Amino acid sequence: MNKANLTYEKALSRVEEIISSIEAEELNVDELAKNVKEASELLQFCKNKLFETEEEIEKILKEMDNGK
Repeated sequence: MNKANLTYEKALSRVEEIISSIEAEELNVDELAKNVKEASELLQFCKNKLFETEEEIEKILKEMDNGK
């Protein structure tokens, strides 16, 4: 997956695809390891995106409170 164009929604969708493939036992051992690694990286991306978004929202709300 191209990380330059990666969004939270795309990353989460890909994680869901990987989980479905694992649950359906569609992956061989080599693919399983590769997909688990990819899912781990995508989940870290999502976690970071959520953290950044939370910080941005808190900053905006603080600015709004200071503007009263």
